[in-house]
Amino acid sequence: MGSIGAGGVLYLTPLVFHQQAFTASSVTLGVALAALAGTAGRLISGLLLDRGLNCSLPVLLAVLSALAGDSHLFGATAFPGYLQGQLLLGLAMGLYWPAIELAVPLSCGGAVAPVPPEERAFPSARGYALARSADAAGIATGALVGALLASGGWLRGIYVVDMGCLVVMAMLLLLRPLPNPHRTASGTRPTPWGRWLRPLLPLLAITLLATALPALMQSALPLDLVRGGLERQALPQSVGALLIGLQLGLLVLLQWPVGQALARRPVAQGLGLSLLCFALGTALLAGSALLSQGVVLVVLAQLPLALGQAAFLPIATEAVIEVTPSEHQGLAMALFSQCFALSAFSAPLLAGRALDSHGHGSVLWLAMSALCLLGLPLLRQLGGQLGGRGGSGGSGAAADAQPR
Repeated sequence: MGSIGAGGVLYLTPLVFHQQAFTASSVTLGVALAALAGTAGRLISGLLLDRGLNCSLPVLLAVLSALAGDSHLFGATAFPGYLQGQLLLGLAMGLYWPAIELAVPLSCGGAVAPVPPEERAFPSARGYALARSADAAGIATGALVGALLASGGWLRGIYVVDMGCLVVMAMLLLLRPLPNPHRTASGTRPTPWGRWLRPLLPLLAITLLATALPALMQSALPLDLVRGGLERQALPQSVGALLIGLQLGLLVLLQWPVGQALARRPVAQGLGLSLLCFALGTALLAGSALLSQGVVLVVLAQLPLALGQAAFLPIATEAVIEVTPSEHQGLAMALFSQCFALSAFSAPLLAGRALDSHGHGSVLWLAMSALCLLGLPLLRQLGGQLGGRGGSGGSGAAADAQPR
């Protein structure tokens, strides 16, 4: 339910305020500051979870913040109203993600409790693949609804859809609360920061790079499509929204089978596949600006971009659970999702400047392709931290049994 509403808001808000004649820099500044607001929400959420509070509490706080943000954006016609709405939505996303991510292994029947892997009801790696499939289905549905609203001339209706989904999500949480995180047993000494944070560093560095792509898909790609390239013609807003929906639809189809397959393989392999797919997809987007029929390359780019997201999201989240002791998993999830916020803060700012400076996105997409290839050497360090294990076997419980 959360993803259905977010699908339209995240991907189509740039188009709403493009209609208001905002510059690309203004639109992407709002996205970036929303990501900055999310940093506080993530830390608050992680600390609440490590204190043993129910995972539903941060999510309900996120619902309230998102409802206020949608109300601001629905009526905003000037930059101050746009900025206030974006800040509230950013705070909501910050509160939401650590709690909903930690709820996945807690709901898998012992993924973070001291239960042997063979006795678990459902492996957490498969749980994350299933959760990411639900996210993909919801976001694709939301983006499709947004495209239909755009074609009907009522693009701001995406905020009404999101508010309806938020109300339903709150009702579901009140009827069926999420699990409680496990507290550290009385008298047990928590694992020192240095011993659990060090294995996370290569993963966090890769995550900063990989999460820049979804941020650019939400902010820069819609603007690039409606502006056109060197030779590529500018596309109508409804067509641009449908192209974004194509990628999300592919993600729906790919997420479960790709997540299932990669759950049985070492984490570094899944992340390497993700970076290579991102490099190929952004290279195709860069090339599309150079052709009069470049829209064909834009369409072709959606497959590797969707495959890259399908490979990255469940595997990277499972890796956090594998290397982090249970008493610190709330904060570890906050740090992991903080990478999304940092990428969403920096990438749109740079993208907006690139679009305004060059008038097209070819330089931006070419730079992202090169950065994805340069991130591949970090995978060697990550593979060593996890001992070459795949995501289906070890998780936080197994990792807790190992000396750090």
